[in-house]
Amino acid sequence: MRRVCRREACAGRPPGVNGFLTARRRAPDVTGKIDKGGGAMSGGTWAGIDLGTSAVKTVLIDADQRLVGSASAPLAVSRPHPGWSEQDPAHWWAAACATLDRLAAAHPREMAALRGIGLSGQQHGATLIDAADTVLRPCILWNDGRAQAECAALEARADFRGIGGNVAMAGFTAPKLEWVRTHEPEVFARVARVLLPKDYLRLLLTGEAISDMSDSSGTLWLDVANRRWSGALLEASQLTEAQMPRLVEGSQPGGRLKRDLAQRWGVAAAPVVAGGAGDNAAACCGVGAVRPGEGFITIGTSGVMFVTNAAFAPNTGKAVHAFCHCLPDTWHQMGVILSAADSLSWLGRITGRAPADLAAMVDAAAAPAETPVFLPYLSGERTPHNDARARGVFLGLSQASGVADMARAVLEGVAYAFADSADALREGGADLGALLAVGGGAQSDAWLQIIADATGLTLMRPADAEAGGALGAARLGMCASEGADPLSVCAAPAVERAFPPNPAQADRHAARLARYRAAYGGLVAARGAA
Repeated sequence: MRRVCRREACAGRPPGVNGFLTARRRAPDVTGKIDKGGGAMSGGTWAGIDLGTSAVKTVLIDADQRLVGSASAPLAVSRPHPGWSEQDPAHWWAAACATLDRLAAAHPREMAALRGIGLSGQQHGATLIDAADTVLRPCILWNDGRAQAECAALEARADFRGIGGNVAMAGFTAPKLEWVRTHEPEVFARVARVLLPKDYLRLLLTGEAISDMSDSSGTLWLDVANRRWSGALLEASQLTEAQMPRLVEGSQPGGRLKRDLAQRWGVAAAPVVAGGAGDNAAACCGVGAVRPGEGFITIGTSGVMFVTNAAFAPNTGKAVHAFCHCLPDTWHQMGVILSAADSLSWLGRITGRAPADLAAMVDAAAAPAETPVFLPYLSGERTPHNDARARGVFLGLSQASGVADMARAVLEGVAYAFADSADALREGGADLGALLAVGGGAQSDAWLQIIADATGLTLMRPADAEAGGALGAARLGMCASEGADPLSVCAAPAVERAFPPNPAQADRHAARLARYRAAYGGLVAARGAA
């Protein structure tokens, strides 16, 4: 494991579990208002736009970080072939505008006082535009597996693992461009710029092609240790730095809102648009896990186990993501599950049940002997397998198996995938303690308890439902517009409930985890024999 660019770990961690308070919110300086070192700033509002896979969500907060308003608009995913996943960038823009239109209509006075905007977005998406800023094809998304063969071709040309800090995976941006170059050469020849999803929104908001370090780490073209584009990695993809956006830190300015858009939304001035962040780094700012050693899990469409680092610390052997953080001089590691809550949504679609209803069927404290084992590899898997061809499996179904048994198996299968990520992060040098839990799946007590039992980690659910990517983006907007200290602005939320591991479940989950891991080996062997 290589470690470079180390900085001093932040001292003065507040009391509580791994730095998070379990009673009162740890407030930013000056009773929650922004502090630039010269006093509090009153008045003004900040927006955070979070471009997810299934929706765009925008929040508006005031100087005390109180929620003024929130709006969301749904998005759909196109799957034209098995393993493919695409979206039309025009739909992102329409959804983002719809959320801002609604906030402007509901809160005109507060929108008039808008001082900054932060952007958060799904990572790795290949948004290809020509010299006239016209989109050339649908965006190939993070969970698209078509570029598996291109990964080996790229790694044979340049040191992606050493410079980029990550294994070349089909979900990353560089293999997608290699696929386009090979299969759609007429499109590749017209590419003037490659943008990540949130940065396409920035282009339309500001007219500028800019990205931040955290999101750009997921392209595989960034020199992650030195926080700059790598000429060698771009050359391996037959691209140049001229086709990349300009880089800024996530808490720094990254353009200003266009005048016509400011008029559309009733904004009095031209607010700063922050560099922003990839969705997970933004969520880290939203939950206040910004100091080395702090982290969280997300149980959303995908699943993420995230820990903040003071240094660049890759572990490519287990497909750990080692990225720049959106805050200066900070890095992070992630274990990534491609189908977390999406696995429960899939089960809901085929059984005609709502995912929340399926989760409600499960009692975490029960220990049924005949529960099937589920591998949640519906879209392939990243950590620790880096296997875009992996597929979901139920092992041990019988005539007695019912919907409740399958629901339990899905919750446990995702928990075991988190256990694999925890082990991979520890191998990479992470010191995991208690982790905050966010995302739609974190609303299930049973699911959080099962994950705690399977990983041996205490999980903590924030009391603030808005803690997450949109709030993190708004906080980055605050930092960019006011020059505020991110460690003060990005405070940790109060914890609604902690879920420590239940020792009585340890042996059961250890046995089932071993069976889960063996099942993947059997899946690979069967695939090879087919």
